Amino acid sequence: MVQPRKIVCQKLSTNFRECTAIVPFQVPALKPGELKKGDAVASTSYGAFAEHLVSKERFLVKVPAAVPEVLPIIVCGLTASMALEYVGHMTHVETVLITAAAGATGQFAVQLAKLAGNHVIGTCSSPDRVEYLRSIGCDRPINYREEKVFDVLKKEYPRGVDLVFESVGGRMFEACVNNIARNGRIIVIGAIAGYQDSSTWKHKPSNATTPLPSKLLAKSASVRGFFFNDYFRESQAHTKKLTALVQRGRLNAGVDPSNVYGLEDIPNAIDYMYERKNIGKIVVDLTKGSPKL
Repeated sequence: MVQPRKIVCQKLSTNFRECTAIVPFQVPALKPGELKKGDAVASTSYGAFAEHLVSKERFLVKVPAAVPEVLPIIVCGLTASMALEYVGHMTHVETVLITAAAGATGQFAVQLAKLAGNHVIGTCSSPDRVEYLRSIGCDRPINYREEKVFDVLKKEYPRGVDLVFESVGGRMFEACVNNIARNGRIIVIGAIAGYQDSSTWKHKPSNATTPLPSKLLAKSASVRGFFFNDYFRESQAHTKKLTALVQRGRLNAGVDPSNVYGLEDIPNAIDYMYERKNIGKIVVDLTKGSPKL
């Protein structure tokens, strides 16, 4: 029978799913190799906006230390790693487009695609994000507030893009579909453009264009979704892989430099994220007071 244990949350992130903690209590009759008092763990259970958390052990991942740099790996890094492998079937020497590339998840997709030997394009919304993308190996950052993504892709990549890691939705998704290469694959992991008002789910193409099925059929292309919970069994192996890459300095688990402290500051952190100000993962520190963003 699964026994609950008390966990003190020290660091957490802004999507209710991730926290790092120290296991403070020994559970009786632990088997060799199981968690013990003092182990650093990360959790992927819902409700992480709390000072204390009760979690089933199967939702905990043992990590080297309860530090902010661990959080981007859990869910965000895992989403990028598993989606690219199991849904996108990423190989090498391909042209890969990452939307929202400077975000918590996009940053991993950029680096993993580059480590696999691909040419990587990344969309973002500001000059500082362009510089960040260059620093992590992105070959062609596109600031969509200064350049039209559709026009850049048509002009610089007339053959199209082989693989798309898409998390924006709306017109960005349109641009991806209209610039997909033959046998191309589009992975949909989210649609942030409509998270606050549901506009993504009601979005209609901006022009009377060829229906989506016909566009995909004409190029033998595909669109597939990725939902983290459906791949949880595979997450342990990918956690080990990503952690090893970070420890060897081959992968940057970027944490936004903003200082967010305490439960009362979480609404500000969420607003900060939706205003697209963050670069990398926003982490809330529950061990300190609460200055404003």
